[in-house]
Amino acid sequence: MVDFMSPQQRSRAMSHVRSNNTRIEQLVGTRLHKRGLRYKKCVLVLPGRPDIVFPKYKAAIFIHGCFWHGHFACKRSHLPESNRNFWEKKISATAKRDGEKIVQLRNNGWRVAIVWQCCLSNNDSITNTIDILVEWIMHGNDRLEIPEFL
Repeated sequence: MVDFMSPQQRSRAMSHVRSNNTRIEQLVGTRLHKRGLRYKKCVLVLPGRPDIVFPKYKAAIFIHGCFWHGHFACKRSHLPESNRNFWEKKISATAKRDGEKIVQLRNNGWRVAIVWQCCLSNNDSITNTIDILVEWIMHGNDRLEIPEFL
């Protein structure tokens, strides 16, 4: 499939993609807050700058966009045909860095959850995801990945 944007248009569009406080981060944060859980956002001193942090429970949540973080089991992570080599390298490096930061957090005693964008596509899946997160925050293991367990 040929890209419908020129390289300049594509570059401009990609430069406007936010890296924090995204719509899906706001959605998860709002739902967790409504459940009575208080958190901190984008804690800069922690490895990987988790999107949502619960210091009281020593729990950190990363909310990953399927394309940007390489959720290859998902249709949202389809790589563009144009400049494919660039995107493969970029997303591979991001996934590798994600893994390293998670190991650092876990070595420092933090529990880590990853929430993929694709599990936040409709109200039922959002509710299921929040239910799983609340249970994990309060009583969960060292690691959780959603939608892996949905």
